[in-house]
This record gives sequence, C-alpha cells and structure tokens, in this order.
Amino acid sequence: MVRVKSRYLLCEINISVPSNRLLLEDRPIFSAVKDAVASMHGDYGAAQCSIGFSVKYVNALTGIMLIRCPKSSYRLIWSALPFVTSVELKGRKIPLFLNCLHVGVAGGGELHSGTIRTCQKFLVRYNTQQLHRMLPQCKTTDEKTHVRRAILRSSTKMLKGKEHKDESD
Repeated sequence: MVRVKSRYLLCEINISVPSNRLLLEDRPIFSAVKDAVASMHGDYGAAQCSIGFSVKYVNALTGIMLIRCPKSSYRLIWSALPFVTSVELKGRKIPLFLNCLHVGVAGGGELHSGTIRTCQKFLVRYNTQQLHRMLPQCKTTDEKTHVRRAILRSSTKMLKGKEHKDESD
C-alpha cells in the first residue's frame, strides 16, 4: 500500500469587518479557493485540486485556517491563494484576502516536517512574535499585563511540547 503524501498550508484570513469573521465556515472557503485555482490554472489546476484537497481547520475567532493538499499540487493552490478576494456566506459576499503564513514542506531539517504538528508549532511561534510586537504598543498597565500573560502562556506551551518530545525519544 502506498502512502499518499500531503502538504499543509497555514493561512491567515484577513477581513476588514471583524464581526464578519465569526460567520466563516470551511465549505465556502473551500469553494472560493477551488474557484481561484480553476481560474488561475484552468482545467489542469481544477483537476489537481479535486483529489485530496480539503480545508482541515478554520478558526473563526483568530482567522486561522489549515489547508491540506496533495504534495504534487500544493504549489498550484499556494499560488492561487492571493486571488481569493471574497467568500459567499449566507447570501452575502464578504471581502477578504488570504495570507499564507507557513507551508509544511519536507526537508526543513525536522523529521516529518510536512505535518499538521509542525504547522501547530509554527503557529505558536508566530503568535508569540505577534504578542511581542503588541507589547510596546500597549498604553495601560492592564493591557501590558494581559499581553505578558498571553506571551507566558504561549511560551509554556512550547516548553511543554519540547518536554513531551524529549520524553518520546
């Protein structure tokens, strides 16, 4: 039996009206990305997308999504993401754009670096960096304490992940 190799694209969904983010679902985003691939790469891109392509995770609160696609066609999907400009949700067109944060590609120095787990690790590091950028912009001490706690929480998650990895070796 042959294992089907996949790649994972970790993307950020940017919407101008934050309240519209709560309406996000995986099916409309899947359709919008599939349509963008078809319009950019034609029938070949649409056929490549039809096998093994799925939106695995959408977090409406943070605007993060995870796309799974075949190893052979991840570049087609990746190149079409900037051309997704809107999503049809409950009869309304919501303008948005997708920012690809990370591509889980093998050969990154880690064993099994094309997995969901490496995308999760990247997301923890990315969120920690964002919180460090937010800290100097805080105006009140209450805001600073809130951001510092969030940094501490994400740092402890990374440490727990490393300890868990060391135990499994």
